[in-house]
Amino acid sequence: MPANATATSRGRFVWFDLVTTDPTAAVSFYTKLTGWETEVWPGGVPYTMWVANKAPLGGVAALPPDAAKSGMPPHWFAHITTPDVNAAVATATRLGGKVVVPARDIPTVGRYAVLADPQGATFSAFAPENVAPESEGPPPVGQFMWQELATSDAVAAFNFYHTLFGWEHTSEMDMGKDGKYYMYGLKQGGEALGGMYSGAVAGQKPAWLHYIRVTDVDRSALQIPKLGGKVVRPPMDVPGGSRIVVGVDPQGAVFALVSVT
Repeated sequence: MPANATATSRGRFVWFDLVTTDPTAAVSFYTKLTGWETEVWPGGVPYTMWVANKAPLGGVAALPPDAAKSGMPPHWFAHITTPDVNAAVATATRLGGKVVVPARDIPTVGRYAVLADPQGATFSAFAPENVAPESEGPPPVGQFMWQELATSDAVAAFNFYHTLFGWEHTSEMDMGKDGKYYMYGLKQGGEALGGMYSGAVAGQKPAWLHYIRVTDVDRSALQIPKLGGKVVRPPMDVPGGSRIVVGVDPQGAVFALVSVT
């Protein structure tokens, strides 16, 4: 699990995991859709890494049987850097979050814990052991480009992540009857990492949605049903000169694609 972060990095999305009911089928779907390649993780457990631009960016593993029995669907979740996982766990629980997977070490990789924010969206706090320089500029095609939280209370969620990861409000957009869309980043007025909005409808659990950059969203959208997935939000333009589509893979995990026009 290489990390694009420094030893003191805080608040950066550096690794993206898919837990699913059929890892082999998921690999077939995403490699054909995004052009990713794969590598087998050498750590001795069944885990396959996603590779883009000759560098790993995440992985896929089987959804644990106990999680599947409890009704947890296949899903993506991100690892967000923190200098101290134990301190992050303590802060998250003090702020009303919950521990989903207790803090644990992965030899030669780092330490992580899977957490849920007070509204219920899950993520990982991750302190990498092996570090690399942080990249500059927009992520290239094949990388995750935008991290979006649909939640029941965007203001409360932002306050939680601001305290936990130091994220700052960068800008906001009025969506009319749908309320405001809040952009966040590592510094006030700086480059946004993603957005948050109060868009979790009744009966829908708050969740993170991770956008993969592709060359042409419309072309990729046509491939989704051909590969066994579904388009749940057709291609559309969004402010800033990008175009997006939201889909569900054949096993049921929600994902999004973005291209820059």
